[in-house]
Amino acid sequence: MLCLAVGTVFALPAATALACSGADSQPGEVSEHTYTHAVECLVNERRAAAGLAAVAHDRRLAHAASRFSTAMVREGFFDHVSPQGSTLSARARAAGYHGQTLGEAIGWGAGELSTPAAIVEAWMESPPHRAILLGRQFRRIGLGVASGAPDGEGEAATVTADFGG
Repeated sequence: MLCLAVGTVFALPAATALACSGADSQPGEVSEHTYTHAVECLVNERRAAAGLAAVAHDRRLAHAASRFSTAMVREGFFDHVSPQGSTLSARARAAGYHGQTLGEAIGWGAGELSTPAAIVEAWMESPPHRAILLGRQFRRIGLGVASGAPDGEGEAATVTADFGG
């Protein structure tokens, strides 16, 4: 199962040809760094194909994204706003990011749908997430992945991508 914040479930295409190292890896097969680097690489491939500049890694946004992915798994929720009311803006500011433009994509998948390639493909198939990934206003990205699913079911990955302008 692969879930996005808008509640849509997508299947992974039968074959993918990817140049990003670790793109087809499931959680636990690679380090968190390799996993998030693969997601960033795949996002930048999609941006390049659309004629957009790459987004650069931002450690502050990555800190906010990592903490949020962990919170979703630990607390069993899946939404852009935490049960305590924490928003993307508040999380980014708490991590030291003070840019005015922010966007967020969240997703989780189990089994073969937990790979970076599956997560990015699902985001690209979701119009609201696609708009964020391909937003011209975004120049920075921070990624966070947590092992597990918000519903507590099996081997999975929960991913947050925070974008800043």
